Formats: sequence, C-alpha cells, structure tokens
Amino acid sequence: MEKIIEENKQGQSLVLEQKEGNTKKLFIESYGCQMNFSDSEIVASILANEGFNTTQNIEEADLVLVNTCSIRDKAEQTVRKRLETYNAVKKINPGMKVGVLGCMAERLKSQFLEEEKIVDMVIGPDAYKDLPNLLKEVEEGRDAINVILSKEETYGDISPVRLNSNGVTAFVSITRGCDNMCTFCVVPFTRGRERSREPQSIMEEIADLYDKGFKEVTLLGQNVDSYLWYGGGLKKDFVKASEMQKATAVDFAQLLDMVAKAFPKMRFRFSTSNPQDMHLEVIEVMAKHHNICKYIHLPVQSGSTRILKEMNRQHTREEYMELVDNIYRIIPEMSLSQDMIAGFPTETEEDHQDTLSLMEHCNYDFGFMFAYSERPGTLAARKMEDDVPADVKNRRLTEIINLQQKMALERTQRFIGQVVEVLVEKESKRSDAHWSGRNSQNTVVVFPKGDYKPGDFVNVLISECTSATLIGEAVGYNEIMQA
Repeated sequence: MEKIIEENKQGQSLVLEQKEGNTKKLFIESYGCQMNFSDSEIVASILANEGFNTTQNIEEADLVLVNTCSIRDKAEQTVRKRLETYNAVKKINPGMKVGVLGCMAERLKSQFLEEEKIVDMVIGPDAYKDLPNLLKEVEEGRDAINVILSKEETYGDISPVRLNSNGVTAFVSITRGCDNMCTFCVVPFTRGRERSREPQSIMEEIADLYDKGFKEVTLLGQNVDSYLWYGGGLKKDFVKASEMQKATAVDFAQLLDMVAKAFPKMRFRFSTSNPQDMHLEVIEVMAKHHNICKYIHLPVQSGSTRILKEMNRQHTREEYMELVDNIYRIIPEMSLSQDMIAGFPTETEEDHQDTLSLMEHCNYDFGFMFAYSERPGTLAARKMEDDVPADVKNRRLTEIINLQQKMALERTQRFIGQVVEVLVEKESKRSDAHWSGRNSQNTVVVFPKGDYKPGDFVNVLISECTSATLIGEAVGYNEIMQA
C-alpha cells in the first residue's frame, strides 16, 4: 500500500529505441507501483545486450515478460488474465517464452511453474542480472526460476533504458527493499531487506539524464527517508559499521541536498516517505532549495492509534499530526498526499471517525484510498480475522473518498490568482491546443500551447480549477529554472 499505483499506467507495454543488430523481440508490460516500472527499464537494458529489441506486437515476440505487483488482489487477478492471453498467443507462436517478474513472481513461484504450468520462467526483483542464464535454461527446454532475495543488489551499475519516456521526467531508484513489517503489506517478503544505493552512482545516473535533456527526476524507493549509505550492506547492519563508516555515511537529507546543488536547473521529487523515518532535516533541505518540489507523499493508513498499532506502524496518530504541523510550519505552501485503508481488521466506527478527523487536520491535496483486502503471506492474513463486513468497508471508504475530494477542491482553489511554475510534460489529454504539466505541489496544470514546448519551465497565471487540475494562461518562461 505504501506505493503510488497510477491506474492509467497499468499494463503499459514498453518500447525503447531499436538497437541495431538485435534480432529477437521482447514484449514487456508492467503492473503496480513506480518501482516496478523502473525495474522494467533495468530489465530492458539487460536484455538489449542479449539481442532483444522491444515490440508492442505480442504475436511477434520471442519473449513476453510481465512485471507484477502483489499489493492488491485486483493487480494479481489482472496479471492472471494477461497470462491466459499470453498462452493463447503461445498456441499460435509455440516458440514464444513467457516469464513473470517482480513481486508476484516471488510470492507465487511454485504455483506458476509447477502447479499451473503457465509460464517458462519466474524472476524475483533481485534476480534480473541472472536473466541471460535463465533464458539459456528455458531455451534448453527447462523451466527457470530465481527468486532469491539479495542483501546487496541495488542495480546501481545498470544504466536503465528509459521506456515510453516523455524525455522530460524520469525515475531514479535509490533504495530497494523495506524493513518496515507493516502487517498488511507483502513488500518485505517480495522485495527483501532494505539497502541503499551508492550516492556516486545516483549522481552519475542523474548527470546522464541531465545531458540527455531531462528536466525532472523522482528519487524512488519503498522508503526513501531511511536511505543510508555507509559503504554498502543492509540498513539494519549500520549499528555494526566502523567509526569511519558512520562518520562518512550519507543519509537522505544529505543526498537530497547533494542532487539539488549539483543540478540547479533540474527539479527533484521523491517517493515514498514513511512517517516514522521522516526527519525535519529533510523538510529543511526542501525549504532551502527552489528546485526540490514542495510535495510529499506521506502514507498514514489510519487515523486511529489503536489501528496503527494493529498495522505495526511505528507511529501514533499524535506523532503523525505533529510531523504534519511541523512540515506546514517550515513550508506553508507544501502539498501532502496520503494512503488510507478503510475497514482494517477490528476497525470500529470510532476508529473510522479518527481517520476522518486526522484527514481534516492534515488537509491533504491528494489521496490513494482502498478498502482493506487480505493479502496472502502477510501477518494480518495469518493472525487477524477480516471481520469488517464488505458493506461497512465500502461505506467508510466512500466517506473517506468524499472528504478527500472536498479537501482537494479547496486545496486547488488556493492557486487561483497565483502564478505557478509549471514544467511542460506533454499535450493535454482533452485538447491538442493545450500543454499539460505539474507545478511544484504536483498538481496538474493545463494552459494554451503558445510557443512553448515540452521541457520548458513556464510561469502560468491560474484562473480556474477542478479538484485535480489547474487551468490558466502562460505569462512567460520561469527564469530561475529555464536553462
């Protein structure tokens, strides 16, 4: 749940520039969070060196890969339906091989290969470098599997191919895995323990993006706030580090400061944050740099301290609200978004009301809201009865969504009459005469094209809005950011 899942991106088949001399065809599509889409870029880069060019025509593919998500049951069901489609195509093209990547591969490895016999290979999130060996196994007629979770792998030495890129914004992974054992979440079991990527490799990847004309980077991880580089190794082993390692360690606030200083004409975002690990040093760094966007995705999951304890969240309602108060104190123009689960086991009406009141206190701009669904393998599934009736869950979820939509409209209205900085990303979905981009607070802004182009930083005077979109007129280039 702690990762933003953009519904409009689900199931995208990814395409990159064709490499001369490559003769094999790869069809790869992704489901789930931004980490999965970022991982697909790593996979495509590895396979490009193995003779594969991507295709969007599944019928001509030699290899079909689906990068999967285990966060929600809906995502798993969607992937199962896609596997049925792949196997129908396989009857026409029997030489085609099918593989499952990512979190679902880790969780359902034996079912896919042995019981259901619907795929040829299963590759966990830390095994992508083993793809060439696994492909040889498959080509020799054997099933192939590697779902071993690594204590070291960060893919810092792989330069990802940017798939379906707009050439303006990109993701750069800085951590892998998660140490927070939230009772509703499968991520620690599917992606392993938390480890951070070497800062220099992060800087080099961003420098390469800058040279290629990219204007905005999102630093990505299951929990970016606990980023900690001390020479390699797991986050939990930092206590055993030498005095020199501790003295030269780089935490997330320092990394954010480094990238903002080194690339003043690029904008930076980050996702996802965890309330228990977010320190005010990060907020102070954000306040110091114009090019760090004033937006934080800060999942809370519930407004009830009792339910937070049941979820094994390492913070209380009061601690979370104090953090939010301090964020708004340091950066009044900040935008916040939330993750919220309605109907977690044992949730009472009082707990639900606590959630609604916390939302009003925090005044979120956006939200990602779900009714609780039991995920196999989690502590909640093993130890807790899913005892909130479906109709109660849905009613509570509706109340949460309605409140969020009301707040979202109020939050976008604050921009009316203001000039905001917008990075032009693409043509508006609704009008080919308008550009679409986002302001620092992550709100979509639409304005007439004029002479501007994607990658421009434009000042836009906002005249009207919906709960999700700002509408206005360009008043010139933004001189601070425009290179």
